[in-house]
Formats: sequence, C-alpha cells, structure tokens
Amino acid sequence: MKLFSKEQIYEGDQLTIERQKISSTDLMERAGTQIFNWINLRMQGAQVPIHIFCGIGNNGGDGMVLARHLILEGYNVKTYIVNYSDKRSKDFLINYDRVKNITKKWPEFVHNQDDFPEIKQDHVIVDAIFGIGLNRPVADWVKKLFIHLRKSKAFTLSIDIPSGLQTDSIPLDDDCVVLASYTLSFASPKLVFFLPKTGKFTINWEVLDIGLDSEFLTNTNTTFNLIGKYEAIPIYIPRDKFSHKGQFGHSLIIGGSYGKMGAVTLASRGALSAGAGLVTAFIPKCGYQVLQSSFPEAMVITDANDDYITNVEFNFSPSVIAFGIGVGVNMKTVEAFKVLLETNKVPMVIDADGLNILSNHPHFLELLPEETVLTPHPKELERLIGTWSHDFEKLEKAKEFSNKHKVVLVIKGANTITVFENKFYINATGNPGLSTAGSGDVLTGIITGLISQGYNPLSAAVFGVYLHGKSADIAVEDYGYQSLIASHVIEYLGAAYMDLFKQPETSSEKHKDDA
Repeated sequence: MKLFSKEQIYEGDQLTIERQKISSTDLMERAGTQIFNWINLRMQGAQVPIHIFCGIGNNGGDGMVLARHLILEGYNVKTYIVNYSDKRSKDFLINYDRVKNITKKWPEFVHNQDDFPEIKQDHVIVDAIFGIGLNRPVADWVKKLFIHLRKSKAFTLSIDIPSGLQTDSIPLDDDCVVLASYTLSFASPKLVFFLPKTGKFTINWEVLDIGLDSEFLTNTNTTFNLIGKYEAIPIYIPRDKFSHKGQFGHSLIIGGSYGKMGAVTLASRGALSAGAGLVTAFIPKCGYQVLQSSFPEAMVITDANDDYITNVEFNFSPSVIAFGIGVGVNMKTVEAFKVLLETNKVPMVIDADGLNILSNHPHFLELLPEETVLTPHPKELERLIGTWSHDFEKLEKAKEFSNKHKVVLVIKGANTITVFENKFYINATGNPGLSTAGSGDVLTGIITGLISQGYNPLSAAVFGVYLHGKSADIAVEDYGYQSLIASHVIEYLGAAYMDLFKQPETSSEKHKDDA
C-alpha cells in the first residue's frame, strides 16, 4: 500500500476535483459520508452521546458533514467548534450552515477552558479539529482541551490524523496531540502511524476510500510503502512439482562463539524453514555437538579454534553467506571477517556482531558486495549511522547510509522498515511477542534462506520481514506475547507461507464456526 505524502494528497484532491468535475464541497461530502457509514455500521443507532469537536478548517468541515448525517439518522449528537482562529475555510462554512439548517441544536463554540463540556467514559468523541495541514504548535488552551478529552477515557475517533500530529515532524509535547482510539485516514495511512515517537497517538487505524482519481492512485510513486499480505503475495516465488533441493541454493551461516551457539542454530533453522535447499553452519569447534544434535538437517564445518572463529574456510560455493550471529568481536574473528569480505563474491546478510565489527571498522563497509543486507536493531543502527534527534532524521540518515554503501538496510522495530535506493518498505506484521532473545537471529536466517532460493536481496529482506512478523502473529494466538520464543517463529513459518493464499472467511462461514 502506498503511503502518500501530504503534498501528494493535496495533489490527489485537486486532480479528483478537476477530472471528476466535482467541487471541493462534494469531495468533503464524500469523506464525511464515509465516516458516517463507518460509525453507523458499528453503532446501529445506539443512543450513546457522541461529541464531535470540529476545527474551522477542512478537517472541521468533514466533522460537520458527519454531524449532519448523524443528526438526520437520529443519533445523540453534540457538536462543538474549537474556535482557535478567526479564519474559516469555505467548505467548513458551507457545512456549518447545513448543520444549522437541519437542527435547532446549533454547534457550540469552544473558546477556552470554561467552555469544555463534560464527557463520560461511556461516551464517544470524534476529533475533527486539525488535519494534515497543521504546521504550527497548538494554543495552550487547545492543549488543555486535548488533555480534557484524554482524561475522559472515552473512545476517541480521529478523522484522517490525530489532531495536533503533523505529518513530517515529531511533537515537542505529547499533550499537544489527541490520543486516538481509532483513526480513519483518507487515501492512505500516514507515515507517522508507524514511527516510534508518533505511532503511539493512534491505537488503530483504517483507510477510507473517498473516490480519489484512480489514475492518480495508480501512477503516483511514493517514497514509503506499507507491506501487508497483498503486497507480499507478488514477491512469492512458487515451486515446480519436479523441483529438487539443488535448485534452492546453499546457505552458509557463519557465527557462534562459546556460550552463543543458540544464535547460529536459530539462524540455520530459519534459513532451512524459509526454503533454502541446503544449509551449512560454520562455527567454532565447541559448537559441533550442539548443532549436530539440535539441528540434524544442517551440515556443520568447524573452525580450528574451540571458542571463536579465527579462519573461515569452506570447500563449496554457497549461494549466500550470513555472518555475525553470536560471533563475538575477538580480533582474530575480526581479521577472519575482513579476509572473507576481501575474497567473497556472493550475496551477504550481516547481523549482530557482524554489524558491530562494521561499526568499529568502517573501512570494511567498502568491501561489502552491493545489496548486502544489514539487519540492525536500534543500538546497532546508531553505531552504524550515528545518533539522531528524532525518527525523521533517523530515516534520512539511514537512507544516506544505504545509498552511500549500496546496502539494503533493515531497521528492526515494531514496524520494521527496509531501506534501499531512496525507498522505504514498512512492515505491517509482527507483535510485541517478538521482543525476545533470538528473534533477530531467526529473521537473519529467513532472509538468508530466501536469497538462497533466488530472491533478490531487497525482495528477500522485505518478504522475509513480512513472513517473520506473520509467523509471530499466528504463533501468538497459541502462546501469547510473554511466552512467545524465537523457536515458535520458526515452527509457525509454514503457516505464514500458507496464509498468503488463504481466502478470507465469509460472514456465513464465521457464523457456522461460531455455531
């Protein structure tokens, strides 16, 4: 799914108006009607008080359209105008007059704290105060209104974006942003829904189709893309009935040190479970029995050293090499890594201590094959690209790093973001259960196994992150967040593959299952 920028959304609105020969008021009517349909479907006429807070711009105009439809449908609606400016948009005024024409309960003006209404926990709040056009701090009394709404603990529905949240910056004060239970976003979700410092302002979101010009939606290129099931399906490469293991490559997993053989075991299992034809683990001698007994499907080569890797030698041609999982940073290991980089010609995936070695020896970056996949967690990323003051700066630095070194950068997090060639791919799967030891090792293995089969490194990274998260989403239904461990992600990887082609249940099938 494309994530349109603020400027692109404005362009899409204007093109829709021109090509469909409608007015901006007509487009606003579509938006407000879609919000009404969403609410009406769920509330089914329930007489819970609905408090609609409208700004005096176009977001407030959407709120006015919604208020009119709810009033005409007989809902218990109270509408407020948050009067933060003397300026009003044309379409807001048109829809304000339309509300006045259908009810004697005219919208109430809110000018300061004395005008705040009482809101109870079982009420509903609709936030239509500020839209994506906000580019300045909110007034102090508006901030107090936001705090008042939050303290009510009522279900809060934001229109397009939680008010106070800007599309391209981080709030300086969390109290200056509405905390939305749900956000109904037009055209596409907003990038800020997926970043650590801004995603917390909406618990859930959904995109509403307001009929923007189809050519604009299809042909407009976006810098950010959200990867869900329907974006993952085209990446998948099916297998031929007569295929054999030799067609799916040979993954070489290099890592491990004394006490850290579990990481290599998990990565090796991840690679084979992702579909690699063959997997060989290159490890220090102390891990031989561990690998051979715990994962008999893998082949094993050992270093001459007992406790850590000192010299990487193998007598076959791997399809892909993963390096760094549990490997440590002993100077002999560092030297072995350098020699490997100087001689290697196949794709690579680098994680964990491999990333730390690159950070400590940045000239090694020049030795990486193009499109090497790096999979850092936040601290490892910081060591690679330097510190950042906010999420937008982090993304910009990550893009510059990826372009400079021609690497695929996988920024692990709640919504893992893959960066390559000025494009960002935001993952939609995964859950807090992945916050557990070894889950990153499994991801490294999965990406390695996909490259082994013939996926290009970018596709392997994007698809691998999706499968990793989806496997955890399926597994968590059985184990819960706290009890999910990395091995479960591997065990449910097959279910994640099968889910790609699982048809959604119809309402009648759900009813049959419930019965």
